[in-house]
Amino acid sequence: VEPVIQRDWDIDYLAVAAGGESLAYTINAGGRSELFVRTTDGERKLEGLPLGVVTGPTFSRDGSTLAFGLDGPCHNSNIWTWRLAEGVLRQATFSDRAGLPAAAFREPDLVAYPTFDGREIAGWWYRPDGSGAWPTIIFLHGGPESQTRASFNPIISYLVDRGYAVLAPNVRGSTGYGKAFHHLDDIRNRMNSVADAAAAVDWLVAHGADRERMACFGGSYGGFMVLSLVTTYPDLWAAGVDIVGIANFVTFLEQTGPYRRKQREAEYGSLENDGDFLRDISPINHVDRVKAPLFVLQGATDPRVPQNESDQMVEHLRRRGIPVEYMVFADEGHGLVKLPNRIKAYGAIAEFLDRYMR
Repeated sequence: VEPVIQRDWDIDYLAVAAGGESLAYTINAGGRSELFVRTTDGERKLEGLPLGVVTGPTFSRDGSTLAFGLDGPCHNSNIWTWRLAEGVLRQATFSDRAGLPAAAFREPDLVAYPTFDGREIAGWWYRPDGSGAWPTIIFLHGGPESQTRASFNPIISYLVDRGYAVLAPNVRGSTGYGKAFHHLDDIRNRMNSVADAAAAVDWLVAHGADRERMACFGGSYGGFMVLSLVTTYPDLWAAGVDIVGIANFVTFLEQTGPYRRKQREAEYGSLENDGDFLRDISPINHVDRVKAPLFVLQGATDPRVPQNESDQMVEHLRRRGIPVEYMVFADEGHGLVKLPNRIKAYGAIAEFLDRYMR
């Protein structure tokens, strides 16, 4: 048996033409997509593809054209086509952007910064108009088995448009960089991923960020990262935004949906085997160290990270006199889906950040 394709990056999609004469595939090259077509005559890479993420490549019935979805930092999701014989790339659909011109969106740079153990952490670096020193947000993805890619992110775009620089790092435990990197944060190594996020601050300051106006922002596992950052590295932050984050690993594992508990124990550890460790790293047990104001957002019907996680964190923060804004949506679960709720919540988050970062 011989492999048909060998690449250093993950292969995202594979498509075969009806007659079997052509094969298309995409790779996740550091968070951006690269698209290739292979025939008996050789292999071609699609040149001129905008920065973004390709989905669902599909050949036409006669094999002459490849259609695929594409979205990127400056491009909301649309269908594109590649006529193979002519080498012509064309955008076939034009989804509405609510009147916003393409120039309103910023293309980030793919950067890397050193972390505590000498490894390099990759991330997407968005900068607003003007020169530094910018108020800056470290935007942390959930998962942790996930990756911030070069995709369309309206929240990041909104923050950049309001004058914030944003770094979206892929700390250890992220997917897209191989199995070894993916497992670097498992169980007892959990706090090393938090250290990776904290290590970004020095790099950011050297590249135009204002050290005194630094915030962390994340949802789900990213929310845990926020709570862990403000408790473990309290002097780094002017503000934090926690969306449906884990505050207490004990209550989280006790109350999350039964279908998820075993799955999460493989990543975080179990109460039976790792209870003392999980208690020690739970942000709720280090609230006395928090200095930064927090915005906490929660869906009341969240089956993954139940509302009790946010409730207990907010209660402890208020008891200590830490400024905290708490917004709960009765009709939302694990994150925000409904447009009116998204507008209300992210508008309030922006006002909160302006209050403490301007």
